[in-house]
Formats: sequence, structure tokens, C-alpha cells
Amino acid sequence: MPSLSPSGSLPPDTAARPECAAPAPSATGACPGTTATARPASRMSARPVRLALCLAPLLLAAGWAVANRPVVYEGVRRLVAADPGWLLAGAGFTCLTWVAASCARQGALPDRLPPGLLLASQFAAGAANHALPAGLGAHAVTLRFLRGRGVPLERATASIGLYSLARSTAKTLVLLVFLAVSPAWRRLGDLVPDGRLLVPLAAVAGGAVAVAGVLLTVVRPLRRPVTGLLRSALADARAVHSRPRRVLALWGGAVAMPLVQAGTLACVGASLGLGLPWEQVVLAHLAAGTAVGAVPAPGGLAVDAALVWTLVTFGAGPAVATATVIGYRALSDWVPLLPGALVLSALIRAKVL
Repeated sequence: MPSLSPSGSLPPDTAARPECAAPAPSATGACPGTTATARPASRMSARPVRLALCLAPLLLAAGWAVANRPVVYEGVRRLVAADPGWLLAGAGFTCLTWVAASCARQGALPDRLPPGLLLASQFAAGAANHALPAGLGAHAVTLRFLRGRGVPLERATASIGLYSLARSTAKTLVLLVFLAVSPAWRRLGDLVPDGRLLVPLAAVAGGAVAVAGVLLTVVRPLRRPVTGLLRSALADARAVHSRPRRVLALWGGAVAMPLVQAGTLACVGASLGLGLPWEQVVLAHLAAGTAVGAVPAPGGLAVDAALVWTLVTFGAGPAVATATVIGYRALSDWVPLLPGALVLSALIRAKVL
């Protein structure tokens, strides 16, 4: 160790040596070389994660197609012999579904969203619904999209809740209108669950509400975010319903969604010779979706089973009813699955989601 001079500093010849000189701090305050090596390391570590997120929807779509080979083959075989004009009309109704969903999503939020990106996110949300049940995939994609647009988490979650409430309410109202004007509602008596089954279902629903109330009352860390979410939801609901354009977008889109979905089913049924009037097909779609729409099954499997049963109850043959539901699911879910997964991957790569 070099000795100090009488003044307390290093000797001149020692201070001039390169190995004894202190390194100058960089402009960021860190040692030279630290930042240069840290940034590439962080980028290299984030790149595989981003790549995995981009490839996950594609792998999901491929795995689903392999696991459902018989269903895919039967649907394609039936649709090859169907009337292409009606199928093209059904594809048009399917495209209108994403437009209606985008309108309802925009109407549930006071902030203005970019229309193109919003439509792309709803198209990609259809692919995400095959991974999570009960529409959770679409809600997750929409939540990521809203967060990327700078919407706070509470307000984004509140908009999803308002969207879900408006959609379920509008679907119930449309069902009641069709029940009032269509004489086919008498045939739906066979689809109503037995009274002995309604009692345990009501008990389970009441128990869930009671448990939620107790948790919100006792657990303070849970009560605070829920209270803030409800306060934000009420404020945004008042703001949305004070603007006529938002009201028209929210409720118009919510009413249009079940109608255009039923329009796709009616077009597929016409292409295959289902033999039922369009109002009965729409009523069957609304009744089946309302009855079992909340069952947590990915891809709408429970709704498809109830839909086949409802069409047969209305007088359709079992084979053609099954083919109609397969064709409807092909146009509404299977055909857009791969393009939707590609759009979802592109939105992830562009950091929109």
C-alpha cells in the first residue's frame, strides 16, 4: 500500500498511475460498463417472455384443433354440402358480432377509445375465450387493452362490469319480447328444469351471496378495494348515461349482439335445410343461451348441447339440428380462431395488450 505524503494525499507518481485512479462515474451515476451490460441482459430476459406470449394463442388454437378432430371433420363435411350463399350471409352476421361488441365496450366507458384497435381487440378476444370459460378470456383481453390505453384499473374493471350487466339485461329483454310475440314459447316447457332442481340451485346462489356479504363485512383489506370499485362503477355509469351517444352505443350494441348471433344460426340452418322459421331459431338461441350461458364451460359446449335440444324440441330433426349447431360454431368460433390468435399475437407484439 503506498504511503501518504505529509499533506495526506498520495504521492504524485502514485496518483498518476492508471491502476490507482478512481473510475469516473457515468452520466447516469453508475459505474462504466454496468449500464451497458444490464440493459442488454434485461432485454434478453424479456424477449423469451414476449415470444412465449405471442406463440401461446397459436399453440392453443393448434392444440384445440387436434383435440377436436372428429368434430372439426364432421362440421367441415356438412358445410361443404351446404348452400354457400346462406353461409356467406352467416359469416356477415358473425362479423357484425365484433362490431356490436366494440360498440358496447365503448359505450361502457366515458373515455374515447381508438375504433380500429378496439375492433381488433374484440376480434382477438374471441380466440382467448377458448382458454377461459364464461367470457373471462374476452374480459381479460379487454382489461389489458384498456390498461394499455391509460384507463385506471378500477375504471377499466367497472366498465367490464357495466358491459356484462348491460349485455345480460338486454339479452333477457329481447328474450321476453320474442316470448311475447312467438307462439313457440309453449314448447319451451320441456326445457324448464324440475322444481326439485331449482331448490338446491337457489340455495347455492343464496349461500354464495351470503358468503360474499360476510367477507366484505369482516375482511377490511377486501372491503376497501370493492368499495372503491363500486364507487368508480357508479360514477362511470352516471357519466355514461348522461351522454346520448354512449347510451346508444352501450344498449344498442348489447341488444344487437344476441340478434346477430342468432342471425348466424338462422343462416346456417337455412343453408342446411333446418326447416324452422327464423323467429323460432332466434328464440331457440336466446332460450338456450339464457338457460345455460353461465355454465363455466370453455367454447360454449354447454350452450351447444342445450341449443341442439331446443331445436329438436321445436321440431327439427336431430341430425340436421346437430349439423346446424356444428356449422354455427364453425362460423362463429372455429373459422375465426386462427385469425383471431394471429391478431392477438400481433397486438401483444405491438404492446397494445
